[in-house]
Order: sequence, then structure tokens, then C-alpha cells
Amino acid sequence: MRIASWNVNSIRARLEHLRTFLGSASPDVLCMQETKVEDDKFPEEALGDAGYRVVHFGQKTYNGVAIAARYGLGIEDVKKNLDGDEDDAPRRLLAATIEGVRIVNVYVPNGQAVGTKPFAYKLAWFERLGLDLATHHKPDEPLLVCGDFNVAPTNLDVHEPKRWEGQVLCHPDERAALGRLLSWGLVDALRERHPEEKVYSWWDYRMGAYRKNHGLRIDLALVTPPLLARTKDVWVDRSVRELERPSDHAPVLIDIGESQA
Repeated sequence: MRIASWNVNSIRARLEHLRTFLGSASPDVLCMQETKVEDDKFPEEALGDAGYRVVHFGQKTYNGVAIAARYGLGIEDVKKNLDGDEDDAPRRLLAATIEGVRIVNVYVPNGQAVGTKPFAYKLAWFERLGLDLATHHKPDEPLLVCGDFNVAPTNLDVHEPKRWEGQVLCHPDERAALGRLLSWGLVDALRERHPEEKVYSWWDYRMGAYRKNHGLRIDLALVTPPLLARTKDVWVDRSVRELERPSDHAPVLIDIGESQA
């Protein structure tokens, strides 16, 4: 099963890019973040025409997450947002079970700037995500937590570490929060398969960052050990980032083999 995760940065603005990606990469499952559309305006028909059923959890202008799966694949046990969130809370998490794999699709808050209330909210959101995982899952289950984490795990994931030192996306407190998620029982699948590779998933729109490959890897696929054992490969597909008016993120893809159990 091929699972892709992509911050589309407005699904309506990138709909043609989405069609292109589905046709070229042919994922069985696509997790989307920052869809930026209310549920009653989500382009379900376009996904259906491409051969996918979709569940979505969106809001106007900001945030929003969705999971699309090929027809024939069931989307079961859907969960929306973290435990304890009110109905009007930002819509940042959507989870479902597909082909026996629990998939948690997240759009972690950006944090804006270190020392601000949004930064504190980001750190608190990470802690709540960890509690949510510990409440509902165990590390010996086939679990994938994927999405835009808005954190570059290490300096290997940053083009210019000195420039980003102490800033949002690379701050030690954010990396520590991510580290606590990993210590619960998750593994950074791309880094496990490609331990030394310089690979990025996000490039600023400004200063020719993509052309210069001045990027960060902030879109992650975190897996439990049972799923890591089934992982064939993990990579970033830069092709849609090269199109006109793209999202500033590129999709992360993970190929998972059949369970041997």
C-alpha cells in the first residue's frame, strides 16, 4: 500500500496539481493538510472522478485535514481532532483505519514566533497529541502518524542550520516535543531508511528558495516498529513543487508491504 502525505496549501487552489499528483504517483491513500475549505465546499467530486473516496474535516481559510483512499479500500473508525477539543477548535487532526493500518493525519500549529502565545499553543498541542496516542494506541500496533509537523527534526533536515538556530521550526523546545512523540514508540521512517540523505519537503516561496534547494524537512511519516518492518521505502516527490503556483510543500510517500502475521 502506498500512502502519501501532502500539505496542499488550499485544495481548491491546487486542485489541478492534485489531479496531476494522483495520476503520476498513484497513491492508495492520500493524507492532506491545510485544505482551507469548509466541509460543504470540499471538492469530493474531483476526488471521486480520480477514483478516491474521501473523508474531510475542514474550516474556512485556515487549517483543515482530509484522507482520501482508493475505491475498494475501507475508511473505518474515523476520529476528528484531539480528545477534548471543542466543536470550534482548529481542525488539525483526522484519523482512520485503512487496510488494518491506523493512520493519524496531523497539521501541527506553526507557532509563528518563539515566545509568543501561538508558540506555547504549538508546544501544548504536541503534548496533547502524545497523550492522545498513548490513550488510544500502543507502539506494537501498525500505526502511521503523518503530516506537516512544522518542525525540522535535526540540523540534517535544514539547509542552513545557523540561519534557523533558535527560530520557530527548529527551536530546541519543538524538537524536544517531537522527540517525546518518538520516544513513546514511533520512528522517523524516512530517516530510518535514508539516514544521511539531505532531503527537504518545504521551501519558502521567497528568495528563490526552491530553485536553490534551500529547504527544510518538516513533513514527516512516523511509524511504529511493526509498520517500520513492513516499510519498503520513504521519499519526497518534488515533481508537483516544480509546477506553476505550487504548494510550498512537497508530498511524502511511504510504501508499505503486506503484514506477515
